[in-house]
Amino acid sequence: MSGRVKEYLQAHNVHPSMQRIVIMNYLLNNRTHPTVDMIYNDISKSMPTLSRTTVYNTLKVLVNNNAVLQLDIDEKEAHYDGYTHVHAHFRCLNCGKIIDLSPKYLDKLITNEIDDLLITETQLYYKGYCSDCKDLGKIPNINNK
Repeated sequence: MSGRVKEYLQAHNVHPSMQRIVIMNYLLNNRTHPTVDMIYNDISKSMPTLSRTTVYNTLKVLVNNNAVLQLDIDEKEAHYDGYTHVHAHFRCLNCGKIIDLSPKYLDKLITNEIDDLLITETQLYYKGYCSDCKDLGKIPNINNK
């Protein structure tokens, strides 16, 4: 297993069990913002002893220790992001794809302190239509709403 992932987990006060290393490695190498089921389905092919409950519990530990972000951009289920640096997300309302947005244009909006507040987490979401769906004409006529 990757020594880099083991060190990353230890730096976040997470005991690096085999399952945690595999799940964290998956999140770091698959920037698709997967759900519990997506992670389970992909990893269980090579790790048949893995259970959905283990994936769920591992993600809970990783989120609680700030090693992973839990995204609530999808009203139906949580998605997970191994990239924890400040950035925004965009979700296509047609295909459901979630895309990372660089904070380079948002630097003036995202800060760690505003007046007397100490902000410990920032989640900025945009919703709309991705370029694939827009180009294929899969956008409802929003002018008739």
